[in-house]
Amino acid sequence: MTDQGIKGEQTAGEARPRGIPFVAVLMILFGLAEIATGFTHNFIGLITSRARISTYLSVALGLFYFTAGLLILTKREWAAITAIVLLGADVIGRITMVLTGLYLVNSFFQTFAMVIRTALAVFFAIYIGLKRRFFH
Repeated sequence: MTDQGIKGEQTAGEARPRGIPFVAVLMILFGLAEIATGFTHNFIGLITSRARISTYLSVALGLFYFTAGLLILTKREWAAITAIVLLGADVIGRITMVLTGLYLVNSFFQTFAMVIRTALAVFFAIYIGLKRRFFH
């Protein structure tokens, strides 16, 4: 009989989900793209405000995303929880930037991209939350 009830333990036959490193790499890449967008205010046709505060906030959100990706590679429960919090802050930051006009949503492309980017951050947070038992 295995002792699966202990928090954070894995049984001998239970492997780390392959999706975690994949999601981590995506989060790191998306974070770097967000940081680049913060400085250039343009990424594959997506445009942000050129205001200085837009640069700071975009770079901060990119760092949240990037850091969350690195954290889930550590295989620690506290890191997974911190990654979820950072992704939540990223989502709140994106919504705030849209509402304040720092992320432009003046075209279908801009709006669609913002919805997809925000939905991905939400998906990653939910995925990490669902896989929390694999972090120890």
